Formats: sequence, C-alpha cells, structure tokens
Amino acid sequence: IINPIGNAPIFMSISRGNDALARQMARQVAFNAWIILMLSMLVGTYVLQMFGISLEIVRLAGGMLVAATGWRLLHTEEEDAVRTAVADQTGEISRREIAKRSFFPMSFPLTAGPGAIAASIALGTTRHPSASSYLLGGVVAALGTALTAAIVYLCYRYATNLLARLGDIGTLVMMRFVAFILICIGLQMMWTGWADLNAIAR
Repeated sequence: IINPIGNAPIFMSISRGNDALARQMARQVAFNAWIILMLSMLVGTYVLQMFGISLEIVRLAGGMLVAATGWRLLHTEEEDAVRTAVADQTGEISRREIAKRSFFPMSFPLTAGPGAIAASIALGTTRHPSASSYLLGGVVAALGTALTAAIVYLCYRYATNLLARLGDIGTLVMMRFVAFILICIGLQMMWTGWADLNAIAR
C-alpha cells in the first residue's frame, strides 16, 4: 500500500539530484504522509460520508491526477524552479515551492494514496469497548504511522545518491522513464477504481 522504495525514482526525478532539496522534500513528504494516515484513521470515514464520496471515486480522481502529472513531465521542455536551482547551486527553492512539490504527487496520491487511505479508514472504524482502549489504540496508531513516516523519509532522503551517478544523459532518460511509469500508475489506479465501481453496481 505504501511503497517508498518503488516511488524513489519518481522522487529522484522531482528533486533533480539536489541533495539539500531532497532532504527538505523527504522530511516534508514523511510528515505529510503521517498527517494523511492519522487523519484517515481518525476522521476519514466521516469526511467521505459528509461529502458523499466513495473510495472508488477517490481512486479514479487520484489516478487522473497522477496520469496528468506523468503526461506533463513527459512532454515538458521548460525550465522550472527546481531545474534552475540545480543548475545554479546558489539558487534556493522557496518553502512554498517545496511544500507544493512535496504534497502532490509525492505525498498524495503516490506515498499515502487511496490504498493507504482505505486501509487507514478501515482501521479507524474498529470499535473500542471503552475510552481507555480507544486512547490506547490512538497512541499505538500514532506510533505506527510515525514509524512508517520514518521509513518513508529514509527511502526518499537517500534516493538522490543514485541520480547523482547517472549524469546528464542518464538523468534525462530516468526523467522520461519515470514520467511513463507515472502515466501507467495513474491509469492502473483509474482502472481499479472503475472496476470496483462496476462490481458495486452489479
């Protein structure tokens, strides 16, 4: 459900081999993932019910976003803020830019996506016989998600070491390959959501 090792190449393509940027983004993605998982367990069911949204629709929408991001990466030729900062090592990325790139698509829907949210919501619906057991369950959930976030941070933090060894041509090839993989991931998420909707309709 959460696959930071599999998503590491995508993270590398977004951070573009900038070690300082990778460190900040990895920390932000790990924190975002922790927040998403905790909120999903605590209030996820109520939020979806309030808006009348099913998890299948979340999968469809998330898949569209991921596929659109991959398509944009596959065809873009423009210099963006990250590439400029990498080319000029004195350049700095604003906190707003880091937060934006860290949340989408890395935090959601790639790291803590519909599958992780669905599992977290299912865990959050477990009934507790007493207030003490509910509190204990919340503490255990917080510790478990914190451990998960720490693993996510380590996987992303050191992913750019590989990109530094690829060189310019290798980096270009990696970027295009990752863009294609992103499109495939998005289409797979959409197909899964669509199949689940059809199964419910039947």
